[in-house]
Amino acid sequence: MLQIQTIRDNKEDVILALGKRNIDAEPLIEKVLQLDENRRAAQTSLDNVLAESNKISKEIGVLYKTGKVQEANLLKEQTVKLKEESKQLGEDLNTAEEELQTLLYQLPNAPHASVVKGSTEEDNEEIFNEGEIPTLDSGAMPHWELAKKYDIIDFELGVKIAGAGFPVYKGKGARLQRALIAYFLDKNTEAGYTEIQVPHLVNELSGYGTGQLPDKEGQMYHVTADDLYLIPTAEVPVTNIFRDVIVNENDFPITYTGYTPCFRREAGSYGAHVRGLNRLHQFDKVEIVRVEHPSKSYEALDGMVEHVKNILRELKLPYRILRLCGGDLGFTAALTFDFEVFSTAQDRWLEISSVSNFETYQANRLKLRFKDENGKNQLAHTLNGSSLALPRVLAGILENYQTPEGIKIPEVLVPYCGFDMID
Repeated sequence: MLQIQTIRDNKEDVILALGKRNIDAEPLIEKVLQLDENRRAAQTSLDNVLAESNKISKEIGVLYKTGKVQEANLLKEQTVKLKEESKQLGEDLNTAEEELQTLLYQLPNAPHASVVKGSTEEDNEEIFNEGEIPTLDSGAMPHWELAKKYDIIDFELGVKIAGAGFPVYKGKGARLQRALIAYFLDKNTEAGYTEIQVPHLVNELSGYGTGQLPDKEGQMYHVTADDLYLIPTAEVPVTNIFRDVIVNENDFPITYTGYTPCFRREAGSYGAHVRGLNRLHQFDKVEIVRVEHPSKSYEALDGMVEHVKNILRELKLPYRILRLCGGDLGFTAALTFDFEVFSTAQDRWLEISSVSNFETYQANRLKLRFKDENGKNQLAHTLNGSSLALPRVLAGILENYQTPEGIKIPEVLVPYCGFDMID
């Protein structure tokens, strides 16, 4: 969440930045600052009462030692009143802190200076594109028809077992899925990321730590009996490794990669744009997460973008990169680059990766800090990216690599698959 000191010192700048998200933040910011004043006033009053109580307690000790029992007893009556007053002030302080925290949780991150104001994905800026869009034969099919033709993904069976959005991968489809996971993990570890396996459920504190709660509560599957949430991305458990941690400045950069299934309760909709693998409730994703020194985080973000580029170059998929506008920017992100692969059979772009810098937003929630050269605690920066999300990568491969004889496997994946054609 945003730091209260930042809001206090740069109120107008914060309001303008949040305006890029099409938010009139001024009323909420003013309320935050008022609650902060209330909190600080309650803290000052409590500190004064506790100081007075401690002072009187010392005087009482001296009086008893010198035999002035009556005077000591009179002062003890004052300490009883001060204790009651401190209790009430403590309750007032807790209430003010809880109200302030609740309001701060409602404020999204302030966009980076390079982010433009916009309302929808139509306002995102294309900053890069690469790769040749193949020319397909007249009988080319979208991936959901290819999946049925070659019996590699069964969407109807998934509906029978769980419901819409839970596909069953079969035969060479399952092996291609596994190959992609292994390939992505290998590429990430070769780039210096440490592979990690994490739980697929998280507690409420973890959801709040990375900002999925309360913002995305309706989109997360909630196991109510145990008050646990199925993860929407590996970002949540991996980043929460550092909740309430003070890292060593010499440890930067801290880099992890992990594969997990991901679960999202997407709002129901219909049409070709959500058919097949285009939108799922359960899907596989390989994630990269970084904890960085604030002075290095944007250099790290550029490096993550280049890393995903290299993977797509090896897969030989046509892709583009978008810098998200304020209206399409995720709640916790300061700057996000989306990668989209071109689906030739669908004649549309499919999002396959988001690479984001959260600056101190998550670290403030997590209390993720480091000691600077002066020994003072500072908030770290956190970043994450999809490297990559599998469903639409798989859709892009099936559609762009289809031939009349079958579906070719990208050359870089053949050693992982053990075959070069789905036929």
